[in-house]
Amino acid sequence: MTSPASPDLTPRPPSDSRVSMTELVLPSHANAVGTMFGGTLMAWIDICAAIAAQRHSRGWVVTASMDQLDFDAPIQVGDVVSLTAQVNFAGRSSMEVGVRVEREVPTAGDRVHAARAYLTFVAIDAAGKARPVPPIAPVTDV
Repeated sequence: MTSPASPDLTPRPPSDSRVSMTELVLPSHANAVGTMFGGTLMAWIDICAAIAAQRHSRGWVVTASMDQLDFDAPIQVGDVVSLTAQVNFAGRSSMEVGVRVEREVPTAGDRVHAARAYLTFVAIDAAGKARPVPPIAPVTDV
């Protein structure tokens, strides 16, 4: 596990960290009535968000918390799940990442907003200690 000695702390826009993942819901991902396990979706959300945090910080990150997770629509076996994540805020060494989850019924092509989550990650160095991350470069007026 190596990280650069002095990381580039140039502000980056949220779009630089954007990640898209696509998964197919299989029977092993679901309960007895064919609805996806929340824990499986949480794992997919964590992976997608971690990649976004790594892209922003350009190094290793660890999950500090899942601050919010809202399930808005059930996801069924056979659905295609699309996850999109990006860093929304960066502090000294932590980042808030937002994740949007959509379900698609492949036979119909309909996409429905199924869940959203917010997670906090901390960038770490090779010794596992917190390290600085670049700030977010705003793309709209505040």
